[in-house]
Amino acid sequence: MGTQKFNAVGFGVAALLAVAAPAGASNLADQFAICASRYATGHQTDVASVMLECTAADGKLSDCKVLEAPTPPNGYDKAALCAADYLPIGTRTGTVKVPFRFEPSH
Repeated sequence: MGTQKFNAVGFGVAALLAVAAPAGASNLADQFAICASRYATGHQTDVASVMLECTAADGKLSDCKVLEAPTPPNGYDKAALCAADYLPIGTRTGTVKVPFRFEPSH
């Protein structure tokens, strides 16, 4: 199987990403792509959505769990959990839902 490339987009966190340094944006996209290529086993044409619920504190997410994932998950659940480790969360605290959408890169 060839190398697959995906874009992962965390929706619902745009306001949180606004507090991150602009230079961090490309690093974040790179980390998402690394997580997707490491765990997602779907086809390059697949689009997959995953909803996580995490605890936000100290500028990062922790204790994430998958609320929704495709059936079968084809690794997108694990890719979202991996990508959540890199999301800048700013000063937000408490329980947050973080939706992800994985799309083939063009």
